[in-house]
Amino acid sequence: MRYEFRVTGKVSVSLAGAFPELDEVPVPRQTMFFGTVTDEAHLYGLLARFQDLGLRVVEMRRLPDRPPGRSDSGDDPGAGA
Repeated sequence: MRYEFRVTGKVSVSLAGAFPELDEVPVPRQTMFFGTVTDEAHLYGLLARFQDLGLRVVEMRRLPDRPPGRSDSGDDPGAGA
């Protein structure tokens, strides 16, 4: 499963490093994280990590799955959505 998380504000590189399994892209007034979430426990763990670090998640959505053999890196998270 692939997810996109939008958090309020610009997240520093060091803070974004707390989410090595996600890619991050700054967008106006927010930072967007996206990537593969392995299961429900991983999803809730990510949400708890955002909260523990003081990041406010303003939007979360599931993205379409990628075809086999394609990775998240360098791709537009909204492509095909």
